Amino acid sequence: METTGYKTTISIDSPDAFINLFGLKDENVDVLKHELGVELYTHGNLITIAGEPEKAELCREVLHNLGSIVRRGERVDRNRLRYAIELAREGNAHRIGEIMQGVIAITYRGRRVKCKTLGQKAYVDAMKKNTCVFAVGPAGTGKTYLAIAMAVVALKNKDVERIILTRPAVEAGEKLGFLPGDLQQKVDPYLRPLYDALNDMMGSEGYQRLLERNAVEVAPLAYMRGRTLNDAFIILDEAQNTTSEQMKMFLTRMGESSRMVITGDITQIDLPGGKTSGLVEALQVLEGVEGIGICTLTHKDVVRHELVQQIVQAYERYAGAEERPHGPGEE
Repeated sequence: METTGYKTTISIDSPDAFINLFGLKDENVDVLKHELGVELYTHGNLITIAGEPEKAELCREVLHNLGSIVRRGERVDRNRLRYAIELAREGNAHRIGEIMQGVIAITYRGRRVKCKTLGQKAYVDAMKKNTCVFAVGPAGTGKTYLAIAMAVVALKNKDVERIILTRPAVEAGEKLGFLPGDLQQKVDPYLRPLYDALNDMMGSEGYQRLLERNAVEVAPLAYMRGRTLNDAFIILDEAQNTTSEQMKMFLTRMGESSRMVITGDITQIDLPGGKTSGLVEALQVLEGVEGIGICTLTHKDVVRHELVQQIVQAYERYAGAEERPHGPGEE
């Protein structure tokens, strides 16, 4: 690769910081080379960055701001590095240090749950501030997992007496009768992602104990009708598949000292017959209402395998191309 001859340097505090920043096999060096078009050379604890002046300085700015993360003992994976580069390109390099700052919860295995993007941080802040929060975004952005983490913390702190998790079982409309077991066993497959997140946070034994005490309830949305839910942290997942009537029913279940989080992906609506999504309608109706927070997460906030982010972006580009008007003679 040819460079302009421009060089800049940055020093790394320690061998551990170097590994946290670049990875065990320097895999992050390849990301920097590919994303920014620079070359990196190491001399002891000194890193030399060579390339076009703007790109080399951007690389230096990214590495400098990632320093606060690695000094906290956090490792910078390729997703996090790409996210830091994107922030720097947007002029937000000074906010890179906010990534992975502060522990939201600790799983039963001792893993610390932290916000990995600024979008996730805004989402968690909204849950702390508001009684009711809507989180909209693609798969892999942590919408459900972070809500359950906040719910578990609220339960442990005795801010609420129970956690209620619910989902509409839209796909079950015609298939329910063909599934074996009683009604609960029939809808369990649709609630499995909620069970998985709870088990991760509490462990299967802890979850079962809370279930026996009625401190945790996981049920399809139809079970919410006619109830008043007091002293509860209530999470509605996959809310894009609610009808207008279901959404209104759910929102009006809120009782004293309760909090609600509604999550969904408006690009994945499975309602039959072109029905209006209750989530889409609620976002319009409730915008600006005091006590209600609305957070929009994007492909930038995807924290699953790095390929998931590329898949989400590819579908967004495809959808954008489909919506663009065709020129004369085009089909």
